[in-house]
Amino acid sequence: MTATRPGHQDTPRVRVLLADDQRLVRAGFRSILEDEDDITVVGEASDGAEAVRLAHELHPDVVLMDIRMPGLDGLAATREIVADARLADVRVLILTTFDVDDHVYGALRAGASGFLVKDTEPMELLHGVRVCARGDALIAPTVTRRLIAEFAGRARQPDPGPRLNGLTDREREVMALVGAGLSNDEIAERLVVSPATAKTHVSRVMTKLAVRDRAQLVVLAYESGMITPGWLA
Repeated sequence: MTATRPGHQDTPRVRVLLADDQRLVRAGFRSILEDEDDITVVGEASDGAEAVRLAHELHPDVVLMDIRMPGLDGLAATREIVADARLADVRVLILTTFDVDDHVYGALRAGASGFLVKDTEPMELLHGVRVCARGDALIAPTVTRRLIAEFAGRARQPDPGPRLNGLTDREREVMALVGAGLSNDEIAERLVVSPATAKTHVSRVMTKLAVRDRAQLVVLAYESGMITPGWLA
């Protein structure tokens, strides 16, 4: 879902909802985001319950969600947003103080599309929001892979389950490479196919497994035991 600003009718804009209990933090993010022609902040929430309400009311492209908030926290709010079919196009981007955090892995399992550290550089924040809005890549993939690798083994025993039975051998290979953090271009190079073919394979796997984006595919690849930390090293 996009909008345009008066005077910029031909410029699609990424609509962002800020959810953080600190007003100064929200103001800082708003200042950075709204300085861009293709991004607009459509609302602010000071807790998880307000974030869920505004997500329904405003239907943003991306929710920048702090984890630690009073009342309904960011993890619970993420679950509510992701579970609602009416918000299927809304992506949640987690904000955290630390780059390795149990809660962040929980947020990715709950359906968040990725995460950013709060003291990230402005350009990384802008890139993260744009990538998250497209839904075609993980945010900070190397850091996200490290976090998932650290906590996936703790969460549960590997369980391939029936969900993977419908995948072809090639689709399983593609899923494993996505889980290892490879981009479509890197997958194409590794499998000696075109980037367009690699993208088609990834899209087909995501459709068959009914996952929202690549972040969920990575989590599933680890939790199913398809790959393990260091698998591609």
